[in-house]
Amino acid sequence: MKKLFPFLRPYLGRMTLGFAIKVAGTIAELLIPWALSVMVDDVIPRQSVRDVLLWGIVMLLFAAAALVCNIAANRMASLVARNTTERIRLQLYSRISFLSLRQQSAFTLPSLISRATSDTYNVHQFLGMMQRLGVRQPIMLVGGLAVTFLMDAKLSLVMVALLPFMVFFVLLFCTKGVPMYTRVQEALDRFIRLVREDTTGIRVIKALSKTEEERRKFQKINREVVDRDFKAGLVMGAMRPVVGIVLNIGVVLVVYVGAVRVNRGQTSPGVIMAFLSYVSIILNSILFLSRLFISYSKASASAGRIAEVLEQPEDLLIEQKDRRDFSAQIVFDQVSFGYGPEECVRNLSFDVPRGTTLGIIGATGSGKTTVINLLMRYYDPQAGAVFIDGLDVRAYSSAQLMTKFGAVFQNDVIFHDTIRENIRFGRNISDGEIWKAVRCAQAEDFVRARGLEDMCAIRGMNLSGGQKQRILIARALAGKPEILVFDDASSALDYETDARLRAAIRENYGSITTVIVAQRVSSIMYADRILVMDEGQIIGDGKHADLMQNCAVYREISDTQMGRGEVIG
Repeated sequence: MKKLFPFLRPYLGRMTLGFAIKVAGTIAELLIPWALSVMVDDVIPRQSVRDVLLWGIVMLLFAAAALVCNIAANRMASLVARNTTERIRLQLYSRISFLSLRQQSAFTLPSLISRATSDTYNVHQFLGMMQRLGVRQPIMLVGGLAVTFLMDAKLSLVMVALLPFMVFFVLLFCTKGVPMYTRVQEALDRFIRLVREDTTGIRVIKALSKTEEERRKFQKINREVVDRDFKAGLVMGAMRPVVGIVLNIGVVLVVYVGAVRVNRGQTSPGVIMAFLSYVSIILNSILFLSRLFISYSKASASAGRIAEVLEQPEDLLIEQKDRRDFSAQIVFDQVSFGYGPEECVRNLSFDVPRGTTLGIIGATGSGKTTVINLLMRYYDPQAGAVFIDGLDVRAYSSAQLMTKFGAVFQNDVIFHDTIRENIRFGRNISDGEIWKAVRCAQAEDFVRARGLEDMCAIRGMNLSGGQKQRILIARALAGKPEILVFDDASSALDYETDARLRAAIRENYGSITTVIVAQRVSSIMYADRILVMDEGQIIGDGKHADLMQNCAVYREISDTQMGRGEVIG
């Protein structure tokens, strides 16, 4: 939990004021039983109605002060908890946004979602409870014991003798609870992953008649979450009755010892009445503190998970590199990389002059998308270097590098927003530039029919595959990038639309350097240079006509897709 203290620092003044108000209200509440004992032992025997009313008013004032102070302090506590959790979530979201793809894969997306939602909620609950109960209940406990010592020290020893037992049980249950709640959150991560997969792939599940199988998988992970939460709740829930039994034994002993002392004339009935009130206060204080420890167990586990993300070191650091004198805009120099121990690409060397088009084609798993990931520095190469405008990509800041690109990836995202905002995407882009990009992306007909203010469903569920890809292409073009990256971005387009798209890009964005990763020969056959990849290596390099003559793999792909000798323009 101490790792989250910096988020509380801006609110220390407000917390201190809230604590002071809480202390004042708690003291006023503690004085009520004392005033009752004075009334029973000293005021009532005088048989003065005026004095009884006066002390009654004093007790009402104590109660009113306690009520007002507690309400004010609780409101301030809720505000601090809300604002602190808001800062934690914002910082966590920002950190997640800048994690490298390697770090995101290590955490997994469902786990990151869980940490940003349920874990921050647990922290929020504890921060509020800590300010409300963490101040009041210790004061009630210590204050109650102090007042009872002043009233009857020997009787107070009965309660003091039980405190070590209560502390032992509270610490025992909390030690068991924190690891159990950590396992609950881990199971919740897997639960979120399954729900996310099933909701995303619902059409595939139905098409393959796998609904019952997915329901069984859901039932299994759901049962695991419930069982783990039940076991953790059972352990922590047992703390309250155990502590309650110990305290109730203390109450019985207090009543017995108090009765004996009253019979012997060693104390008064008013003291016993007040003492029983203070025993009730002490009992409730310890029970509420047990609730606080339960909340702490959850929050401590969640805070550790949040801190794991916040403390992740920067994976892709900016390095000082000298600018090289390259004539080409993009240069790969002996680049090798692997996501694991096995290399995905090996010794890649090629260049792309400014304003030209590079096409990359090859079988699935040949390393095409890896080239894009290295170019845009989602990963750093394990050997060699990637240069843009003569400077190693590791020397650019993320903002500097990404402004150079307009990209459309496989399975890219359409957001639940208007068509205009899906294309603009928060950038300062005029409607004129948006329409230019829409026309070039061959999306003008359906966008004009729907209007720029038409809402897109989540993941573009109310759009066809071709419409989604054209909106994504328009988004990439609208920012006027220096380098345009298409990673299988026209797979849902027919050959004619794909050809018009390529012609429009050449006509309207001729100065842009374009890198096209494709499965279809028709998408890259007019590129200035085509790389044919296989098992992470370049096995063919040249124009379409050259590769048809010199690269058997390329020729086989072309003949299979287009028919021997067929050309699509």
